[in-house]
Amino acid sequence: MVEIITKHLLIRPFLEHDLKAFVAYRSDPAVARYQSWEPTYSIGDARRFLHSQRGLALGQPGEWLQVAITDRETGVLYGDCAVQVSMDQPATAEIGMTLAPASQGQGLATEALTSVLSELFDLREIHRAFAQTDDRNLAAGRLFERLGFRCEARLIEADWFKGEWSTLRVYAMLNREWRAQQNPHEGGA
Repeated sequence: MVEIITKHLLIRPFLEHDLKAFVAYRSDPAVARYQSWEPTYSIGDARRFLHSQRGLALGQPGEWLQVAITDRETGVLYGDCAVQVSMDQPATAEIGMTLAPASQGQGLATEALTSVLSELFDLREIHRAFAQTDDRNLAAGRLFERLGFRCEARLIEADWFKGEWSTLRVYAMLNREWRAQQNPHEGGA
C-alpha cells in the first residue's frame, strides 16, 4: 500500500513499533464499546493483527485493511482507519475509524477519512462507500455527516452485539457525490 500524506498526517501500514500504542487505545473500554474487540485486547492480539495485514492492499476486495493514522512529523499513532472492499458488490467499500481518546475532537478523523476516501474514489474508482455505526455513537454519526455522507437507514435493534440489541445507522456516499462535493464549481454530478 502506498502511504497517504496530508497536512498533518501520515497514513500508512502498521509497523511493529505501533503495537504498544495500538493496544493502549484498543484496550480502553470507551473505545472498545462500539468495536468488534473487547477491552481485554492484548499485545498478542496486536501481533496477530499485524500478521493478518501482510499482503493486503487498499482497494483490494476481501479482508479488512487497517491503516495507521500517525502524526506526519512525530510519528505518534493517533488511531486507525479500516477499509473492506466487498467481494459481492463491485466497487463497494465499507469504512471505519478508531481514534485513541487523546486524539479525538481535533479534526484528525475528518482529515484521515477525507484522504482515504479520496484514494478510494479518485484512484481506486470505488463507486460507493458506506459505514455502519451504533446509533449511540453520536460522534461517529456526526463525522460521517460532516464528510457529506447521508444516513440511508436506521435499523432498530437489528444487531445482537456484545450481549444486547443495538440500533445501527448506515451512512453512504457515491463516487459522483464525492466528486461534486470536492469540485462544487464544475457543475452537477
